[in-house]
Amino acid sequence: MCSVPDAVAYLVGRWSIDRTVIDELSGARGSFIGTAEFRRVGDELLEEESGEFEWGGVTNPASRSHRLVPRADGTADVLFADGRPFHDLDLRTGRWSTRHPCAADFYDGEFTVVSPDEWHLRWRVSGPAKTQLLTSVYRRIPPAGRPPIPAP
Repeated sequence: MCSVPDAVAYLVGRWSIDRTVIDELSGARGSFIGTAEFRRVGDELLEEESGEFEWGGVTNPASRSHRLVPRADGTADVLFADGRPFHDLDLRTGRWSTRHPCAADFYDGEFTVVSPDEWHLRWRVSGPAKTQLLTSVYRRIPPAGRPPIPAP
């Protein structure tokens, strides 16, 4: 686990995403394979994810966006693309837990920084609408001219 003094500075760049989605009630499994780009837009960081989501044998394009608003202490507020609050983010110890209420459901998130070029995100969703576990591995995509990151 690595400490990160500035979450926004750490996240800037392109990342590959390998995500598994499990419906804990039915046992159904799905996956998302794609990329996330974190780029500065004014004083904020814009995260744009895109890729393919496979569920029930059907694969479709999928995307989402978030905005990160940095704080002076190296933490950030994460917002949905439309500006609604999502959660806070503090990677200074290399691990962060947060909770987001969504209607009657709760999203409990855990961020773990594995290295300068890899971090993991786990969301456990519980409530009357869904019971899911989403597990994501983000690996930095090196800029042109930098050697590739060896696979674990």
